[in-house]
Amino acid sequence: MTDFSALEFRQRVVEALARDAESHRSPVEQTPIKDLAWHEGEVVALRDAAVLIPIVDRGQEATVILTQRTSHLPSHAGQIAFPGGKVDDGDDSPQGAALREADEEIGLASRYVDTFGLLRPYISSTGYRIFPVLSTVQSGFDLVPNPCEVDEIFEVPLRFLMDPANHQRKSGEWRGKTRHYFAMPYKDHYIWGVTAGILRNLYETVYHS
Repeated sequence: MTDFSALEFRQRVVEALARDAESHRSPVEQTPIKDLAWHEGEVVALRDAAVLIPIVDRGQEATVILTQRTSHLPSHAGQIAFPGGKVDDGDDSPQGAALREADEEIGLASRYVDTFGLLRPYISSTGYRIFPVLSTVQSGFDLVPNPCEVDEIFEVPLRFLMDPANHQRKSGEWRGKTRHYFAMPYKDHYIWGVTAGILRNLYETVYHS
């Protein structure tokens, strides 16, 4: 039976990244992963963003922190997301941006977080080049959602998210074109789109590298 503790999973990820030639290049030079919904020619310029993948140390069964965005946001309203956002000029790195956003959005203090790597950049169909920052999170933190951005904070077992049986491939119409996307429904939460795509890429990096 596969061990899904935070430590074991972190070791698996580090080993996988060490074997990946792309991971030895700077983040901006790495060949990105394109979202299933991507169509060539739709986006002229990409904006940089960073998200934190917070793997919480819960003993033998680690969890991942996710958020549900508020319904009044101008983009991706009501969707499930990682803590994260745009990379600002004042951010020294994608890691710095992800940690800042996690603190601002859900009150996750950086002293509980240990970043240990980056997945390849993920290109969304909405025009973002997203840097997924991998991290482990010590227990003992207190989270407070920013009411301007986050409706709910919840945790999903890492084992569930890394099980390909829970990765559904879907399609739908958006902006006049058929789009494909991954979905990972969990209890009352419908994880889909970019968040599910990044999780799928994490699974493929760890188990198919």
